[in-house]
Amino acid sequence: MIVMADIDHVIQRTAIDPVCGMTVTIATAKHQCDHAGATFWFCGPGCKTKFTADPAHYMNPPPLPEMPAGTLYTCPMHPEIRNDGPASCPKCGMALEPMAPSADEPDNHELKDMTRRFWIALALSLPVITLDMGAHISALHSLEPMSGWIQALFTTPIVLWAAHPFFRLAWASIVNRHLNMFSLIGLGTGTAYLYSLVAVARPDWFPTGFRSAHGGVDVYFEAAAVIVVLVLLGQVLELRARGQTGGAIRALLRLAPGTAWRVRDLSDDQEIPLSEVTAGDLLRIRPGDRVPVDGEVVSGASAIDESMVTGESMPVAKTAGQSVIGGTMNGTGALVMRAQRIGAETVLSRVAAMVSEAQRSRAPIQRLADQVAGWFVPVVLLIAVLAFIAWAAFGPAPALSYALIAAVSVLMIACPCALGLATPMSIGVGLGEGARMGVLIRSAEALQRMEAVDTLVVDKTGTLTDGRPKVTAIRRTADLTEAGILSLAASLERSSEHPLAAAVVAEARARGLTLADAFAFQSITGLGVTGRVAGRSVAVGGPGLMAHLGIVTEAHEGVLVAVDGVLAGAITVADPIKPTTAAALDALRTAGMRIVMLSGDNQAAADAVGRALGIDTVHGGVLPEDKQRIVRTLRAEGRVVAMAGDGVNDAPALAAADVGIAMGAGTEVAIASAGITLVKGDLMGIVRARTLSVATMRNIRQNLVFAFAYNAFGIPIAAGALYPLFGVLLSPIVAAAAMSLSSVSVIGNALRLRRLRL
Repeated sequence: MIVMADIDHVIQRTAIDPVCGMTVTIATAKHQCDHAGATFWFCGPGCKTKFTADPAHYMNPPPLPEMPAGTLYTCPMHPEIRNDGPASCPKCGMALEPMAPSADEPDNHELKDMTRRFWIALALSLPVITLDMGAHISALHSLEPMSGWIQALFTTPIVLWAAHPFFRLAWASIVNRHLNMFSLIGLGTGTAYLYSLVAVARPDWFPTGFRSAHGGVDVYFEAAAVIVVLVLLGQVLELRARGQTGGAIRALLRLAPGTAWRVRDLSDDQEIPLSEVTAGDLLRIRPGDRVPVDGEVVSGASAIDESMVTGESMPVAKTAGQSVIGGTMNGTGALVMRAQRIGAETVLSRVAAMVSEAQRSRAPIQRLADQVAGWFVPVVLLIAVLAFIAWAAFGPAPALSYALIAAVSVLMIACPCALGLATPMSIGVGLGEGARMGVLIRSAEALQRMEAVDTLVVDKTGTLTDGRPKVTAIRRTADLTEAGILSLAASLERSSEHPLAAAVVAEARARGLTLADAFAFQSITGLGVTGRVAGRSVAVGGPGLMAHLGIVTEAHEGVLVAVDGVLAGAITVADPIKPTTAAALDALRTAGMRIVMLSGDNQAAADAVGRALGIDTVHGGVLPEDKQRIVRTLRAEGRVVAMAGDGVNDAPALAAADVGIAMGAGTEVAIASAGITLVKGDLMGIVRARTLSVATMRNIRQNLVFAFAYNAFGIPIAAGALYPLFGVLLSPIVAAAAMSLSSVSVIGNALRLRRLRL
């Protein structure tokens, strides 16, 4: 716990950079300045330069929109950025997102805006593409003299309005000296559009050799329009994925009920909003209700389903003095509890916070492309400028026209279209093939990381096992047959709602047994049930029920069945291992993976499953915090960790792992927190996912080689490297063709993944 002294200590040793909002350690800060009687510290020389140039702008920023008190915002690409309100990231220009998880679903204005821009840009680009093909379509020959102006008319709103966010982000990347993919997008789109606009408006600026039959100059409005449409589509898909990530946390927080029943006296309860519950309040939990907050049982008895928190498949009996967890489901009994932890202190809220933190800690997959763009963009610009200077100084007449053509050709051939397609095309095909085989992959990052996984952490219940109790054995202690014991027990258990009762009844029906009516049925909460079946007195429950009835049980375990006051037998109910689990784990071990099992069940139960499956590392009795801690410890050892689970209790570990894998039959929160979902709940899907990841990443690397090879060979030729020897100067037409060829190569190579057999 952080006390005020700790907070004061932190405040004294750190400061906030007034320009970018980053936290700066005062003791090690190298950049500072004094202004208006105060000292300011900066993360780097760039921020200090900006501040000293205009201190008033950073000391008195524009007022931020109204927001809930204490809300902090961060950048999804740069988690170190912190701000106390909505703003743009000073590094990449992206919109900051709230850090605190919330159960309320926000109105995603950014997604709506990008979707609207995409559809409008797509509609406007269709006439541009059609007109560009006009030279090959006889019906459009009559429009050819005006084709350039018509294309300009349709492309202008695409570039100036639909692509405006990208130009804004590109400009931010230049101003903040953090060049990224938006820098390339803005450069490629702007170059294609401005070149084409000049070619239409002033074709006389271009030498005769670059004129078409009708005296005009070829334009590239189509390239500008298509690039914008593709980038907008990528943004829409990314924003939707980010929205689903937030949906996982919202679903988790919604497990808590909206209201609670506060006990005011013995005969009067008051229903109040959950926000009005305070520590120390007495709250009544009715049968079938969810527990509102964390606390302690004061009176009553019931069985509570805690599987969404602990992973324990069996409901846990609760009586006075025992703790209960907010969001868990009460059974058929009634309880009165005392609230102890509320709001952000509850287990549910802490799990949500851990999921949110783990998701923000993931490195974005775009980082590699941004790092490449960091040197690629300035190099291309430098080559274009040098080409212009060289042609202007030493080129033949008209030197300036040739200089302009060379510079534009360099920029055109360096258009980021192929680089932008290299990853998403392979990812798109790979995701489709995975979905066909029941492996749903929610992000390209998960697909990329799966290739390098060397450690698989698996939850037991619902992942290695079915997650549904089943009868595995029946032991006789009296003259009754197994069928007789099961028939009497199932006849009585038909009136019970306990999961173990459902397993007993299901087994009896599976064996085709005839069930009789039960009379004088009585459910003793936390112990079992009693009644009369076929004229005989029957009791079904645990050792506690037998002790309550004075029946000797000795050391028998399981669901005990007593008939006419004598123990007749014991029914063993367990969670069976899935049929495909052993083969899947063997295949993963063969692939070089280490297997680690985690379970909310006790250590003995977990060890039994581990021995049956040959798993050496087994952790039992773990809570959500423990699962996340174990995953983080393995990652700290240098291992690349995949976590497979199916419950809410697995969500923090799924988010903290390099790759989270959810079972299709699992909870919504587990599925939404994971990067990969196995629709059939078959662990062989993990083997398929790994195969798919290896093939897709190999395909992506090949695509990147294609994209950069064209630039490596094409840029020098576009700059005029062949002219001194062969008198050849690459025209923008050929540059655009080379750019298109690189895209075709990338697309064709990506489509080869369709032949992959998983």
